Amino acid sequence: MMFPSLRGGNDNPGQREGFLGEVDDILAATDYLAKLPYVDPDQIYLGGHSTGATMVMLVAASSDRFRAVFSLGPAAVGWQYGGKYIYCDPKDEKEVELRSPMEWLHCVKIPTYVLEGSESENWEGAAVVMSNNNYNPQIRFIQVPGHDHFSVISPITELIAAQIINKKIDLTPETVQGLK
Repeated sequence: MMFPSLRGGNDNPGQREGFLGEVDDILAATDYLAKLPYVDPDQIYLGGHSTGATMVMLVAASSDRFRAVFSLGPAAVGWQYGGKYIYCDPKDEKEVELRSPMEWLHCVKIPTYVLEGSESENWEGAAVVMSNNNYNPQIRFIQVPGHDHFSVISPITELIAAQIINKKIDLTPETVQGLK
C-alpha cells in the first residue's frame, strides 16, 4: 500500500492545482511503485475517499495503468467543492470542466467502482448525477445501504481487500448488502 503525497501538500514543493497536475503526481508514484522488486506491476489498484475519490476518478480517465479503481464518495463536478480544493477560478468553465470526473467518464478503460453510503447527501448529489450520465460499462455505481460518507470506508475497504486477496473483484449492490 502506498499513500503518495502530492504537490503543494504535506510541505511538498509546488503549488496545489486541485485535480489537475496531481493526476500526474499519482501516475508518477504508480510508476515508482511498479518498479519496486516486490511489487507485481500488473496487480496495482487505486483507491480514494471523498476528495481522493474525485482524484482517482480523474486518474482512471487518464490511464489504464491500474487493475481496478475504487472511488468512495467523489464529487461529480468541480464546482461542488464551492471553490475549496479546486485552485482555479470557479467561474472559468473550462478550468472547472477539466477537474470534473463527470466530463471524463467516457475515457475510463478499466474497471472503476464508485461507492457511497445511502445515508450520504453525496449519493444523490454526485453518484446518481454521474450514473445518469454514464454510458461506460467499465464504471459501476454502487450504493451501500445503512452507511454515510464516512462509515462506508471501513467495511468497503475490508470487502475490497478480501476480494483482491481472492483475486476476484465482485462489487455489486448484492455483495455490499448487510455490510456492518
